[in-house]
Amino acid sequence: MQERLRHRVQLSGPDVSTARTAVGLDVDYTGDRIVAAAVVLEVATLDVVQTSVAEGETTFPYIPGLFAFREIPTLLAALDGLDEAPAVLVCDGQGLTHPRRFGLACHLGVITGLPSIGVAKTPLGPYEMPGPKRGDRAPLLHDDGGEVGAALRTRDGVKPVFVSVGHRTDLDSACALTLRLTPKYRVPETTRLADQLCRRSP
Repeated sequence: MQERLRHRVQLSGPDVSTARTAVGLDVDYTGDRIVAAAVVLEVATLDVVQTSVAEGETTFPYIPGLFAFREIPTLLAALDGLDEAPAVLVCDGQGLTHPRRFGLACHLGVITGLPSIGVAKTPLGPYEMPGPKRGDRAPLLHDDGGEVGAALRTRDGVKPVFVSVGHRTDLDSACALTLRLTPKYRVPETTRLADQLCRRSP
């Protein structure tokens, strides 16, 4: 399914760095129970606009590279709980940097039709370390040599995050948005707040 759907990914679209709102998505597991959180922020101020939480049961096994099939049903339910669609999805995971170039950010973007990016805390594969300053970046390359993402420094001297396109945007815009969402911490505020919300939900 990933091999088939990846051809629907669009590598151009709106400049998401100028988006009015962005939604952070994350999940938390307790046994077979999964809680998904969606936190919408006003990008200019990073104020919380709306939140939504959904709970479900995991029915797909734990298989590396196929996490989207475990998480997407509950993430979609959390998105359905929002009053209006945000301008861009910010996923705590991979986009094109997935081994089959179809990570969670691509999968959610294609399903919803919304621009999406992946901002992962760990890389898939080798990479060169970017420069030490905030905004420095180095390319992430696929096995075939194509650039699929960037190791992006969001804080001076702090290890980078790994940004990739999910759907309907480009890498420069994805990196620029990530920097707008990281004024204080290594990870985007969207991800940080979504993680907190799904962990504290009963």
